[in-house]
Amino acid sequence: MYQVLVILALIVAVLLSLIVLIQESKGGGLASNFSSYNQMAGVRKTTDVVEKATWVLAGALVVLCVATTFFISQPATADNVVTAMPSTPVPAAQPAAPAAPAAPAAPAN
Repeated sequence: MYQVLVILALIVAVLLSLIVLIQESKGGGLASNFSSYNQMAGVRKTTDVVEKATWVLAGALVVLCVATTFFISQPATADNVVTAMPSTPVPAAQPAAPAAPAAPAAPAN
C-alpha cells in the first residue's frame, strides 16, 4: 500500500508542476495559447479550469502525503537506544601487544 501511495503522490506532483508551468503570473498562460477555445468558452473559463485543477492537485498531494505516513513500516526492534542497550557490560578490548623487533638478517655468502 505504501508503494502505491508514493507512486500516486509522484504522479500528482508531476501533474501539479505541469499545471503550474502552464499558468502565467499575469493570467495569460493557457488562455493565450488556445485562441479558438477562448472564442467558445472565454478567457475567464479557461483560467478557472487551470486554477481549479491546481487546487485539486495540491489538495490531493497533501492528502496523499499524510496518508503515506500512516503506511510507513516501523522497525520491530526496541523503541529507543536506552532500551536497546545490553543488560550485561561488554568487556573492554585488550590493547594489541607491540610487535617483536625483527632479528638482523644474516649476511649471504
